[in-house]
Parts: sequence; structure tokens; C-alpha cells
Amino acid sequence: MSLRKAYLLIFIILLIDQVSKIYIKTNFVLSEEVEVFKWFKILFIENEGMAWGTKIPGEYGKLILTVFRIFAVFGIGYWLYDSSRKNSSSYLIIAIALIMAGAAGNIIDSVFYGVIFDDSYNNLATLFAPEHYGTWFHGKVVDMLYFPIWEGNLPTWLPIWGGESFKFFNAIFNFADMAISTGVGILIVFNKKAFNKH
Repeated sequence: MSLRKAYLLIFIILLIDQVSKIYIKTNFVLSEEVEVFKWFKILFIENEGMAWGTKIPGEYGKLILTVFRIFAVFGIGYWLYDSSRKNSSSYLIIAIALIMAGAAGNIIDSVFYGVIFDDSYNNLATLFAPEHYGTWFHGKVVDMLYFPIWEGNLPTWLPIWGGESFKFFNAIFNFADMAISTGVGILIVFNKKAFNKH
């Protein structure tokens, strides 16, 4: 796969990711939920940290995370360029492009959303609002895809968790997260093809 096609893939993913986030942010109040199917819901939440809301503690935790993500994207960008220059496998180039697009999508939220949106608590957010909810590099990542496929009590014969309430799948994520997960999945499942030496 050529570098131009990889950039096109990144652009398409970023476009889908940002259009969906801006739509949700301007049409949903925080925690509003729409059931598409029994096993798929649109549920608007905001994430200040990493996966599953994990945060770096302290006053500068969010800033450290955002700056780290920016450096990581530059590193991934160089990896994409170098892999393309070396005519690496299309599996590898597609995987890197997906990971880079996903990381960049969440960086856009973290860097800009705090200064272009107002709050989503109890009202719809306004794009380019005069009163914004945060500062540069302190925006919250918008998540909305929720797949509660199964919910119930685990069998009592299971050790440790037997009889406890369990929900699969309880993560709420966005298209950027999906791109990162797909890219990592390609590297794991198609490892030999991705890192095949010509």
C-alpha cells in the first residue's frame, strides 16, 4: 500500500470520527442514551483520561497525557513513513495507519474540544461557544458506542466471581478507539504477514 493511500485512509477515519463526535456533542446531553438495538446503544459520555476513564493523577495529569499522545503520533507517523519507504507489507501499513488515525482523533478532542465547546451537563453543547468548558490541551474525549451484548449473573461454580453480576461488553468507545483496536488486532492476528521480510 502506498503512503498516499495510507494518508487517505487516515483522513477518512478522522473525518468519520470527528463528524460523529461533533454530532453527538451538539445533539446529545451528557449521559443521554438512544437504543439502536437491544445489544447496541448510543450513549454519550466524556472521558478525561485513557481507556476506561483511567487518569494520570495530579494537576498536570491531563496535560502530560495529551503531550505524550502528540509525541506518540509523531513516532507512529515516522513508523508509517519508514514502513512505506521500505515497501513493507500492506497489513503493516494499514495497521499503522489505523492506529495513527485513532490516536490523532482522540488528540483533537484533548487539544481543541475544551476551547471550542461549552458544557454538556443538562444542555446541548454549542460548537465555537463564547463560553468554553475547558482550556487548551484539557479537552474531554467524546465516547458514544456502547454494546451491552449480555448482562446477568455469572454461574455460581465459577471461582472468585461466581454468582456476581456481570455485563459484556461494558466499555463505551468511539470510532478513533475502534481504529486503534483494529490496527492492533491486525498486528496480532496477521503478525507474520505484517512483519514479513521481502
